Amino acid sequence: MTGEVEGAVVIRRIGRPGDLGWVVQAHGELYAREFGFDSRFEAVVLEIMASFTRRDPEREAGWIAELNGRRVGCILCVRADDDDSGETAKLRVLLVHPDGRGHGIGGRLVDTCLAFARSVGYQRMKLWTTDQQVVAQKIYTDRGFALTGKRPNATLSATDLFYALDLTV
Repeated sequence: MTGEVEGAVVIRRIGRPGDLGWVVQAHGELYAREFGFDSRFEAVVLEIMASFTRRDPEREAGWIAELNGRRVGCILCVRADDDDSGETAKLRVLLVHPDGRGHGIGGRLVDTCLAFARSVGYQRMKLWTTDQQVVAQKIYTDRGFALTGKRPNATLSATDLFYALDLTV
């Protein structure tokens, strides 16, 4: 028997050539197609990824999910820039490409991110999403994230949703 096992999912650290660009491109294309977001959203993801290149590798990390050797998902764990104590992490840029859906990749990426955050001593994790990301919201709430706030986002024609999780329990 030769070739890859059908449905083989690998979660690996971001770091290969093309990973950063893929995250930006995948978000831009997918969110335009599925939610009608324009290039302003892609620019936000570009800024997030540019900031990630200056990360603290001891306390911040990112992962790519591959299905049969192709990138199909991503996530970041970064320090929250509005917490001087350094105890709060942010979950950023969770995405599962349609080609990777139905394999539990979103949950695996979030679980990987949470395990890392706990292992490096974060006490809390927070995230921002929109009301349009219904599947992602379920992944978050299934893992104990609680909605902490919401506000209209005229730029994205959506409602921003803010979630948080106590990592010490």
